[in-house]
Amino acid sequence: MKFNRLVPELAVSNIDKSLSFYKKIGFKVEYARKEDKFAFLSFQGSQIMIEEIEKSNYKKSVWHTGKLEYPFGRGLHFQIEVKDVTTLFNKIKKSKYPIKAPLTDQWFRKNNYLVGMRYFLIMDLDGYLILFNQDIGKKPLRLIS
Repeated sequence: MKFNRLVPELAVSNIDKSLSFYKKIGFKVEYARKEDKFAFLSFQGSQIMIEEIEKSNYKKSVWHTGKLEYPFGRGLHFQIEVKDVTTLFNKIKKSKYPIKAPLTDQWFRKNNYLVGMRYFLIMDLDGYLILFNQDIGKKPLRLIS
């Protein structure tokens, strides 16, 4: 397995519940250290690490810079490009996980053209936002005068 150059590590409140959540939406456990309550996960080329926080040792850890309260991911979302966002959206919808933003097409200006993406947004059990998206192409920018 090749490691990505950027792999975020998420502090989670319960490793077993988080593993269940991520595996049900399609993530694969690449490896885990049960004694450390840690897992390295991948999904269609994206990678994350999750580790259960130890509340008794939390303030002593150099990895934590402040009080961690729900929702943990305030102001941050993870964007993961997938092959088929519509199929994934329908799978997650059937699982009854809370969907923060429904399946949507949106176009963004990039220099002198528009790029499109189809996406939806969910929140994991600890409050981290995950935006799953799929490229839907590009088109010319039409300026309004």
